[in-house]
Amino acid sequence: MRIYLDHNATTPVALAVSDAVADTLRSCYGNASSIHFFGQSAKAKLDSARSDVAKLIGGNPSEIIFTSGGTEADNLAIRGVAEVAQHSRHQLIASAIEHEAVLNTFKTLEKHGWNTTLLPVDQHGLIDPSDLENELSNDTALVSVMHANNEIGTIQPIQKLAQLTHRQGALFHTDAVQSAGKIPINVQALGVDLLSISAHKFNGPKGCGALWVKRGARLKSTITGGRQERNRRAGTENVPAIVGMGIAAQNTLNALDSTTERTGSLRDKLELGILEGVPDTVVNGAPHCRISNTTNISFAGIEAEALLIALDLEGIAVSTGSACSSGTLEPSHVLKAMGFGSRRIQNSIRFSLGSGTTNTEIDRVLTIIPTVVSKLRRLSRT
Repeated sequence: MRIYLDHNATTPVALAVSDAVADTLRSCYGNASSIHFFGQSAKAKLDSARSDVAKLIGGNPSEIIFTSGGTEADNLAIRGVAEVAQHSRHQLIASAIEHEAVLNTFKTLEKHGWNTTLLPVDQHGLIDPSDLENELSNDTALVSVMHANNEIGTIQPIQKLAQLTHRQGALFHTDAVQSAGKIPINVQALGVDLLSISAHKFNGPKGCGALWVKRGARLKSTITGGRQERNRRAGTENVPAIVGMGIAAQNTLNALDSTTERTGSLRDKLELGILEGVPDTVVNGAPHCRISNTTNISFAGIEAEALLIALDLEGIAVSTGSACSSGTLEPSHVLKAMGFGSRRIQNSIRFSLGSGTTNTEIDRVLTIIPTVVSKLRRLSRT
């Protein structure tokens, strides 16, 4: 029996999604930019998917730009706004716990003369809005703060942060890759100008994402070529993957409330079971402002990598943090920004549940973990 508890890294593709992708590959091979029957058939599917994706986040279909994933969506938002604003504003602001897609884009732009600022977070991974207010000025072009963190699940006060940003005439972008499909999203209520999502985080195909851009927000394309996606993202659209993203968005939205409630209950059971069954454990992240499927736990006295491998041998897949950082020796920049010491950071494991996670699976994990942790702790003392 194999148990997958790494849904923040990626999710299994839903059967209806894979069927739709395969069918589109076979039967709808036209270029959506062509005016003949085959092209217009592809365009119709593109428009339908655009509508479904927009509904997932409460946006207008005309404001959706399809991309190759969350990383490209983040890059387009940040670089696209920077290109427009570079002659009048020169500051970019983000949080210290953003995904590498944002942080590394900031680092690159800093080398090209931009003034970049990273906001601190507290021990729960939350930004203090007053810190943003203190950094904002009439030189600020864009603020980018993720909706929910991929490692600890903490949800930021996006609405308040966006309000503060707009007072200075700057635009606000949020990376909602980890929140889309896990909590309700309405771009109007959030008050943001740009929002990134990725299909493979809510049972869609990899290699497909979207950037929502509020009507009126100025953004320059970062890929030159044709006039696809309203002249904001050149290149022939990946219609099969986009169709799959549309189906995944539709299915996710229809089941969102029940899925959130069920995964939240199972996450709480897992978290409480570990805290009560395994001594010297502590949860990393906000106690309440957290997406319902995620818990990040530190196990004192053992290396997280050793625990990850030991659990994998038992058929349980978990993570030490962001999948995009796997293979590196660097400690989690998220936990480091929260002020934790190296030992606690190196002892931390992320469990992220999905729509297919079962009560039986959680029971099995809670049976195995205490034994595995006890064994590893004994070995570490020898």
